[in-house]
Amino acid sequence: MSLVLDIHALQSLPPSNINRDDTGAPKSAVFGGVPRQRVSSQSWKRAIRRDFEETLGAQSVGFRTKRVADLVAKRIIELSRADGAEWDGEKADAAAQSIFAAAGIKLTEPKVREGDEKRGHETGYLLFLSPRQIDAAARHLLENEGVKPTKKDAQKLLDDSHSIDIAMFGRMVADAPDFNVDAAVQVAHAIGIHESEPEFDYFTAVDDIVEDAEESGAGMIGTTQLMSSTLYRFASVDLLSLAENLGSRDAALDATSAFISSFITSLPTGKQNSFAHNTVPELVYIAVRDTRSLSLVNAFEAPVRTGDDRGRRAEGAARLAQEEASLEKNYGFVPKASFVMGLNDLPGAFDGIATATTLPQIEARVRDALASELEAQSEVSA
Repeated sequence: MSLVLDIHALQSLPPSNINRDDTGAPKSAVFGGVPRQRVSSQSWKRAIRRDFEETLGAQSVGFRTKRVADLVAKRIIELSRADGAEWDGEKADAAAQSIFAAAGIKLTEPKVREGDEKRGHETGYLLFLSPRQIDAAARHLLENEGVKPTKKDAQKLLDDSHSIDIAMFGRMVADAPDFNVDAAVQVAHAIGIHESEPEFDYFTAVDDIVEDAEESGAGMIGTTQLMSSTLYRFASVDLLSLAENLGSRDAALDATSAFISSFITSLPTGKQNSFAHNTVPELVYIAVRDTRSLSLVNAFEAPVRTGDDRGRRAEGAARLAQEEASLEKNYGFVPKASFVMGLNDLPGAFDGIATATTLPQIEARVRDALASELEAQSEVSA
């Protein structure tokens, strides 16, 4: 059995540079034979994680860093002071390193430039740990006077009580695959529904002192690249995998509700001060499926043209609805429940396909639909 939640959104961005490549240009991709603006999934997942931290609290979000040993050592020192033990930094560092050694996760001493503060040992890659895993590891080491734990203990301490973002987006540990966590959420690269290419903005900056002296000339000149697009965004949540990662179906329902809100309201902040690209999706369509996840991106394989009679947003909404209706008719992929929300008359394209709702209502409605389907599947399996 399966149970997935698909989230589709149309979101228009004004001239901006929300997600840059290595040359500073807005990211792009070719789809349907034409160039489009692209916002990477990694960029939007980062925005969602930051939104989780603001809305759910820091304890619900993991740390993704090479300096995991430092986090454990710091927590050991905090706990030891509270207990009156007063471990010093060297003892805490050695204890922290021991748990990663037991887990088979390699640590190396980082190269530090002259004059910089010395750092503890690091992993060779970014590693996800939840606050509860860091706390559990520190408490275990403190209670056992820093004695190196067994591999079984390390597994229990570092591979249990995942934070919401680890459970959703997964964790890969290259040198200790036993600690890998399969992602329960897939996030697609957002892609423009129409053809577009970067533009260049030539700018000058005035030197205030030069201006006051009534002298001419700019203090500096330069160029920056920008794009504007209506993007198609897509993500999918595997409820059963998420429940397994979190250890509870109720926790999975709570996490999915949080994800829906953060997916809709979060926004990457690349060059935000320069462009103030502070928009929200104008259309969101959500489908609860017991078959498989289905992206509707091929609705835009033929790019929306600027010469169409209706605007890009309206054309995009109509195409999404047509693609969903066609998949339901020809493949039988009819969702168990579906909802649509959006601005003005855009949700009208989904009349007969989805139940109209609003952001304040959508989390509760989707949660009820998911809970009902989980219960029905449990009864069948029993």
